Amino acid sequence: MDGQTVTLTAYEKISDIGQADWDACACPEAEEGARPVDPFTTYRFLKALEDSGSVGTGTGWHPQYLAAEIAGTVAACAPLYAKTHSQGEYIFDHNWAHAYERAGGRYYPKLQMAVPFTPATGRRFLTRPGFEEAGMSALAQGAVEIAARNKMSSLHVTFCTEAEAQSGEEIGLMSRASQQYHWLNDDYADFDAFLASLSSRKRKSIRRERRDANDFGGEIRMLTGDQIEAHHWDYVWQFYQDTGARKWGMPYLTRRFFDVAHDTLRDDILLVLAMRDDRPIAGALNMIGRDTLYGRYWGCSEHHPFLHFELCYYRAMDFAIEQGMARVEAGAQGEHKLARGYLPTETHSLHWVGDPGFAEAIGNYLIAERDSIEQDIEVLTSYGPFKREIREEQE
Repeated sequence: MDGQTVTLTAYEKISDIGQADWDACACPEAEEGARPVDPFTTYRFLKALEDSGSVGTGTGWHPQYLAAEIAGTVAACAPLYAKTHSQGEYIFDHNWAHAYERAGGRYYPKLQMAVPFTPATGRRFLTRPGFEEAGMSALAQGAVEIAARNKMSSLHVTFCTEAEAQSGEEIGLMSRASQQYHWLNDDYADFDAFLASLSSRKRKSIRRERRDANDFGGEIRMLTGDQIEAHHWDYVWQFYQDTGARKWGMPYLTRRFFDVAHDTLRDDILLVLAMRDDRPIAGALNMIGRDTLYGRYWGCSEHHPFLHFELCYYRAMDFAIEQGMARVEAGAQGEHKLARGYLPTETHSLHWVGDPGFAEAIGNYLIAERDSIEQDIEVLTSYGPFKREIREEQE
């Protein structure tokens, strides 16, 4: 690629890049109609956020979709946003903001290369095949240049892949480690095969939880594609509002998002609904990737023991086993997932900070934080529910 002209452009609307060029970078594996590896960076998902007003004016997420043209071809693009707060990111930098502002700096606005409201690992530097190195370099340099030129404090690339984190360090970005809980499918034939890998006590506990959860007086339905009907979203919205209000103070997504999702994302969605008298009383929304099922939202109108675990964790595992998927990512936080077979897994982000002194302080903090994360993962894994010999292999 040496000597070729690279043109970088930031767009406020993803449609200005276009679906064909965006998806050629974001999900080239889906060109022949196959399922994308990552459902969240597809044109249709990001456009649903935009068209529904979940990002844009008044949200604190202002799109600056970045595209790099090399030799006249859109060779790389990135979901980039100017941020006026740190909500909906799940890689927490509130302490950084407070420290910088106490020292007289101005932390916001900042730049965020991420999928809004989505703590799921995936590529953030989206490149066409053959343009990986040149595309990532162009996008990283372009994003830093936008931040510096507009006097933004920082750039944050959150939930990137491990390979991107390593490459980012090589070009001068600071890497950060965090952790989530993921369930890994060890080629289990069925859920009982998974249970057989657990200690006797944990196996009995999960069986009891599933039995009690399914004794709520109704049935559980797993719906995807055309099985999802428009009226289901009224209940999903109700559940989402309730959970969002309790966790974040206000929901991130608009009601309109679920209408757009019904039209354009149904094939990417698995709804797990607890039904009684043909009415949902609880539900979990998952996004379907090629090899991974991503748990996203849960809510209920009635409380029943262990129903949350059944809908969010165990039914997700059932689906992954049935579909031959490699893992379930159950979202951010939650040490209660450990006892249910979801193991601590390292996640990654990249950061650029414009102020040299502040950047040095952040760099020192990240080194200490990484050591702590590695120790936590080692300790937590040792407390997992698996038989001793399996735990030793995982460690």
